[in-house]
Amino acid sequence: MPADRASGDFGGRLREARERRGISLRQIANATKIAVGVLEALERNDISRLPGGIFGRAFVRSYAVEVGLDPEETIRQFIAQFPTDSVTVGHPASSQVEDSEGLESDRRTASTFLRLIIVSLPIAAAVVYLTASGRLSSRSASPERPPAPAAAPPSGVPATVPDPAPAPTPAPPAPIKADRLAVSLTASRQCWLAITADGQKRERMLQPGERETFDVRRELVMTAGDAAAITMTINGVRAKPLGKDGVPATVRLNPTNYKSYLEGR
Repeated sequence: MPADRASGDFGGRLREARERRGISLRQIANATKIAVGVLEALERNDISRLPGGIFGRAFVRSYAVEVGLDPEETIRQFIAQFPTDSVTVGHPASSQVEDSEGLESDRRTASTFLRLIIVSLPIAAAVVYLTASGRLSSRSASPERPPAPAAAPPSGVPATVPDPAPAPTPAPPAPIKADRLAVSLTASRQCWLAITADGQKRERMLQPGERETFDVRRELVMTAGDAAAITMTINGVRAKPLGKDGVPATVRLNPTNYKSYLEGR
């Protein structure tokens, strides 16, 4: 490889690694859910098509994994060639925190929560059963007396028909709270997500039918590799479509602007 290619053609190195493996851009797009146009721009060193910061670096990492390159070394080369704010924002200045550690911590938390649910279900069922049994026993011990029939009016006096009770007024829908946002993301097909919720960052590949929920008090920034694959609800209300099929989309959501993402707004 020529010296200038090794030092200044990041996209060319990615393309050469892909061609050595005999993989097409369409195959990488299908595996990573990143649009083919974005992958082509990356191979041309055109980073304007990539989302900024951690999200753009996640695209590079996904590409590197598919073509057999070391993802962390590829990220370092990417930052070295493009040391701009749009690339380096959010990157730690000292030691790199491995994404696998964060995912493993999430798995341990989820496993602990699942075990607590499994242990508590029999206890809750027993409490419900004992409560219901006590109510049935109380009713059988003290049968209710039927109400006495109303006295008939004297002869010649017309009976008074009581006015019908007014129909209950339906309760208005509960207002959407603005002090926090309950955000739910559901995938209709496999889709890569990078999410920062109140400063907590994570990345993962969401499988068809999987759901991620977040309790947001300050801000949620979410980038989806395939905008049309994600359905979002905010406090139980369905949000507008995030974008077109196969095109990445970034959403910046907070208690001030969330209404603009709701359907019908």
